[in-house]
Formats: sequence, C-alpha cells, structure tokens
Amino acid sequence: MKVELSAPNEAQMIAAILHGDTELYHDLIRPYEHSVYSMALSFMKNESDAEDVAQETFLKAFRNLGQFRGQAKFSTWLISITLNEARGRLRRQSVVRMEILDETLEEAGRVQSALLREWREVPSEALERKEVREILQEAIRNLSPIYREVLLLRDVEELSIEETAAALTVSTATVKVRLHRARMMMQKQLAPQLKTTSPKRRWFQ
Repeated sequence: MKVELSAPNEAQMIAAILHGDTELYHDLIRPYEHSVYSMALSFMKNESDAEDVAQETFLKAFRNLGQFRGQAKFSTWLISITLNEARGRLRRQSVVRMEILDETLEEAGRVQSALLREWREVPSEALERKEVREILQEAIRNLSPIYREVLLLRDVEELSIEETAAALTVSTATVKVRLHRARMMMQKQLAPQLKTTSPKRRWFQ
C-alpha cells in the first residue's frame, strides 16, 4: 500500500495496543482504510459487500494482532486478511470458482515478445477521462481472481514482488508469471476499446 507509517512508530503502536491501549488501533489502521476498501470492492463488485469485507478485515486484524510478528509489513498482513475474507465470501456466495494453476516461468517465456506491451502504457491523460477509467476498472474486474489479485497488488497498490508473494502466500516466481499474463490480458482487453473511445489516436501500436 502506498501510505506507510514509519516502522518504529507502527511497531510501538502495535505494542501499546497489545498492552491495552486499544484506542490506538484506529490510528494504526487509518492509513490503510481506503486501500483495504478498494481491494475489497475490486473483488466483491458491490459497495455493501466491500464494506463488510473491509470491516471484517479490520476486526480480524484486531483480534489476531498478537499473531503479527513484523516479518512482513503490517500493510502486507492486512492485504492477506482482506484477500482471504473476500475469497471466502465469494466462495460462500458461489459467485466464482477459484482457479488452481500450476504455472512455470518457462511457460511465460514462450509468449511472444510482441504481446508484452503493458496495460500501464496507456497515456496518463487518457486515464484521466472518466470513460477510460471505467473501461480500465471493468477490464480488471474481468480478470480471473488469481490474475486480478496480482495485478492490483503490483500495479495498483505498487507492492514489490516479494511483498506481493507474501500477501498471496505464493512464490516470487509465481507472482512474476501471473503478473506477466495479467498484463497481457489487460492489453488485449484495452487495446480495441481505447481505439474506439479515441479513434484519432492509437494507444497501442
């Protein structure tokens, strides 16, 4: 997540909360409220469900704060809880079936380089337009969960490869493969739509 408390202050706050100063918890999670909600909304597609996921995330984080060992960032730990809560709700609602893929870097290496133009190459002025933002959001929602997760964490939340792997509890190699494929899928979805929204300019050559 983009907004971080300094490590010493965060650690001190967590220690104080665990020793009974529970009112500090609101200050601890405040920098992450928007990111947690946005992550939940990208999965639930419904504001009410997203709010429930975010609320449950922070409740579970509070109840299990003593289990946080500081080996990863607090923000990464929160993301893991958010993802698990969203996945659980989706399974219970039978909205999606989680995919289990056994991928290797060798598979990704066989993809033609011509297809590797990243979705992030869309000009920033285009993304500022409401119509294009909606197209982008819809393209992300259309990704299957394993690709949507890695794309959101790496390209939206800007976590590192290692932080993304920790949040998803997968290897860094798996993160690289899934990100590689997610970006290709985004490019394929966005290219024709963006050409339609602005016929005078080709966003993807």
